[in-house]
Amino acid sequence: MKKIFLIPCLIYMAAASSCSDFLNVEPTTAADAGAAITTAADAKVIVNGLMSKLASASYYGRNFPLYADAKGGDVTITSQGRGYDYLYVFNHSESANSYSSIWSQGYHCLAQINNLIESIEKLKAAGSSENFDNHLGQALTARAMIYFDLVRLYGEPYAENKNAFGVPNVTTLLNSDAQELRHTVEENYQQITTDLKAAEDLLSKTKANGFINYYANKALQARVYLYMEDFTQSLAAAEEVINSNVYTLYENDKWAESWTTEFGTESILELGVYPNEGDLGNSSLGAMYRRAAHGSSAILGYFTASTNFLDKLAEDEEDVRWSVMAPDELSETSTHPGERLGSSYKYSGSTVLAGDKKTGNSTAVNIKVIRLSEIYLIAAEAALKLSSSDKEKAAHYLNAIRKRSPNLALATPATINMDMIADERSKELFTEGHRFFDMMRWNRSITFDDDLGAISTIHREKTIDRTFYKTILPIPLDEINANPGIKAQQNPGY
Repeated sequence: MKKIFLIPCLIYMAAASSCSDFLNVEPTTAADAGAAITTAADAKVIVNGLMSKLASASYYGRNFPLYADAKGGDVTITSQGRGYDYLYVFNHSESANSYSSIWSQGYHCLAQINNLIESIEKLKAAGSSENFDNHLGQALTARAMIYFDLVRLYGEPYAENKNAFGVPNVTTLLNSDAQELRHTVEENYQQITTDLKAAEDLLSKTKANGFINYYANKALQARVYLYMEDFTQSLAAAEEVINSNVYTLYENDKWAESWTTEFGTESILELGVYPNEGDLGNSSLGAMYRRAAHGSSAILGYFTASTNFLDKLAEDEEDVRWSVMAPDELSETSTHPGERLGSSYKYSGSTVLAGDKKTGNSTAVNIKVIRLSEIYLIAAEAALKLSSSDKEKAAHYLNAIRKRSPNLALATPATINMDMIADERSKELFTEGHRFFDMMRWNRSITFDDDLGAISTIHREKTIDRTFYKTILPIPLDEINANPGIKAQQNPGY
């Protein structure tokens, strides 16, 4: 693997007096790594920095959620060459457009996490009286989340082929010349669930704005077990979050406003993005989905909603999710004479670019990694798919979100089905980084709205399913060059 990933990182800092005091990361040797942490206050600052790095452009700040939406069929492009269209057309190879930044940033964060965990373990073994529990719990949960993200990018769906190659499990500090090989998808998921279970009792059960708490861990468990098709454990974890009453769903008249506020009542895990800390400006996640030139001539109109997605929303003209949609560049044109509300403004705060901090900045908007809405939808799906399906419970949880379309009939035990849940996930989680991964785990085909922009591509068919080899990313060439042993483990087709 690349040395930057596996060299143990000494993370050391100045004072942590405000949200702007994040880490400086310096490479060092394993012998020196433990000197970085001596107190719980040191560990806290390292966790602060970790949250900042998770919110970077290379990861949750843009690239990871963008990947899942650009490929999921709910968005499309109207023109090629504006940027990131290679995601939409699946133009990937190991040497070009490999989209390797998530791999790089993921393993960079893992090196820091492993350093923190080992340092804490050494201090505890030496008899330290400091309470490191919450910091250790956050580190373990973050490690699980990163591996869950990486295995979804590079490994086959768990239910499809858990014996396929996933990603290297690195849970200890390694020498600079280490060359770790890939583990199986099953081994990755075993590590993920082990870390989540080890972390849960170490974490606080109070709301933790910008950080990981007990309920963020449980929410991630609900998501992971859903992907593993362990519906009993997925439902149990989801219900624990729901029944805690620490978080509450927005009423319909508050849903739009929620995007103009940071750390709202539905936000279980939300990563802070601030004007001087991670603000990507005109290349932010929100900018990817705005109408061209809205707010700046540098906004290029990268992605717009697909016709299929807008047709789903159009089932109810009073659906509250319309409140974050605005006309795209195709509206009122000769080819589309009517209004086309294809631009998503969730990550701009509102359709008038309000942002989420009352500062007038519409690009430094926090990333909502896990919302309570998703947990209700997980509970609905898991209840429906239990070996003895609980359709009454599934309808109950689905209707809590389906009510955002006030003119649609509520689900009943007699009418609820997987299509209803899938459509509700599509509408509720639009542009939040879920759709492609959902379609792959459901083993559903994706038909792309290429006709809207007259898009011609040689890199994929108009309709694909998970048998298409490019639904999994290639191990990047730089990684292969640094770690020749992994070449034999390259994903098929590349």
